[in-house]
Amino acid sequence: MATQQELSETRQQSGVGFVQTRLATLFMPPDWLKLAGGGELGPIQVAYETYGTLTPAKDNAIFICHALTGDAHAAGYYEDDDEKAKPGWWDDLIGPGRTLDTDKYFVICANVLGGCQGTTGPGSINPETNQPYRLNFPFITVGDIVEVHATLTRELGIDQLLAVIGGSLGGMQVLEWAARFPDQLRGAICLASAAQLSAQGIAFNAVGRRAIKTDPEFKDGEYEHGAGPRYGLALARMIAHITYLSDQSIEMKFGRRLQDHDTFTYEMLPEVEFQVESYLHYQGKRFVERFDANSYLYLTRAMDYFDLASQYGSLTKALGRTDARFLIASYDSDWLFTTTQSKELVRALIECGKHVSFIELKSPFGHDSFLIEIEQLQKLITPFLAQAYESLQAEKEA
Repeated sequence: MATQQELSETRQQSGVGFVQTRLATLFMPPDWLKLAGGGELGPIQVAYETYGTLTPAKDNAIFICHALTGDAHAAGYYEDDDEKAKPGWWDDLIGPGRTLDTDKYFVICANVLGGCQGTTGPGSINPETNQPYRLNFPFITVGDIVEVHATLTRELGIDQLLAVIGGSLGGMQVLEWAARFPDQLRGAICLASAAQLSAQGIAFNAVGRRAIKTDPEFKDGEYEHGAGPRYGLALARMIAHITYLSDQSIEMKFGRRLQDHDTFTYEMLPEVEFQVESYLHYQGKRFVERFDANSYLYLTRAMDYFDLASQYGSLTKALGRTDARFLIASYDSDWLFTTTQSKELVRALIECGKHVSFIELKSPFGHDSFLIEIEQLQKLITPFLAQAYESLQAEKEA
């Protein structure tokens, strides 16, 4: 077992090393956030992390939008973590000499509005009642999430981002950012995402929410912190996790191998007989330890409601307002956000004369590929960011 000193040295040498989560308070009354669904919200606390150094010209900032159950901790380690602690969720992508090179770029990642990892959400205290919001938290949309993050970047003194990057729900935020704040970004990198969630995606979200709401411990959302619908939330995660994988990846990792026996038990009560069952139960158990059920309800609904074409009249009207360069990438084994959906974005961008690059990447890992296949992303994102930065410098010199 490694000593604390050895763990500390390893973390300092890995990527960005030790990091800290910072808190910003935005939308102080009377300057409330006006929500798409009606009503207002404020003040809003935002948890965020930064990596690298912002240039004096403030022209090297990149904003990372995380996926559904992610958080602001995209890279590095926390100094006071125990030995089981893991690095940030995209750690292999961020750091000196890596794809998001912190010797060149200033990288920002923030927890989303409605989340449960430091940013105001259903578990936060409502200043009017001094009690958690729970289901009294207002309905939020992807647009509301982007409003908060765009305000955070301005609060950091950044008028224009070199790029906004994200996958899945993060990719939806990238598209919304380009439509809502067309002059605030020079590059948009959208991975494994779409302009709207498919009916199948909405269906899986509905089943997950149903699992949470029918758990007796849900109590109409009025559960205490640390309690709540543990079984329902775990089941929701198990269902969702299946959609993140591909048939090929499940077969490669588990096949039909049994967990604790060499032959079938021929019993009905045990829930785990196959290795794949054990894996899904493990994923559900881990998820319950870090995520809030009410936040899961709000964020999956935000995904369901996202429809860029309907919101702006058409995809060309939505994406035609920005001069940002686009990089769109899909994965051939992703059946949650398909290549067909990515090509729809590409066609709209071409139609309105935008600079767009597209690739369908081969991977056996399904929707989760953008979190796993780092080398593929490096080959795409590194030159894309370099071109965006060179273009910016050339404009300044002209």
